[in-house]
Amino acid sequence: MFGNLKDIGKIMKMAGEAKERAAEMQAELERRTVTGESGGGAVRVTLNGKGRCLRIETDPALFAGLIGDDKDMAEDLIAAAFNDGMEKVQQVVLEETQKITGGLDLPGMDQMLGGS
Repeated sequence: MFGNLKDIGKIMKMAGEAKERAAEMQAELERRTVTGESGGGAVRVTLNGKGRCLRIETDPALFAGLIGDDKDMAEDLIAAAFNDGMEKVQQVVLEETQKITGGLDLPGMDQMLGGS
């Protein structure tokens, strides 16, 4: 009977440790950055590990004399660079999650870590 209580205690302790490591990971994700690119590097978007856009860099030639469809192309390149960066953010989150869980797929861990 009391053996089960010990098991529950171990599980609760492990859950508490996982939550603590998740909080540490959140802080690490805030500090880490990734850069998404498009147009052969003409547009670069830097995001932190939580997906917050920190900076957008563009090649000045991209905007020189923009008219008509060129503006649409530039906007598409910015969106593509952002999406490239978000894919990298998702990979960073996955890698950090695997460090915490030892590769185990724990239900709800992605929400606890701020993933989608």
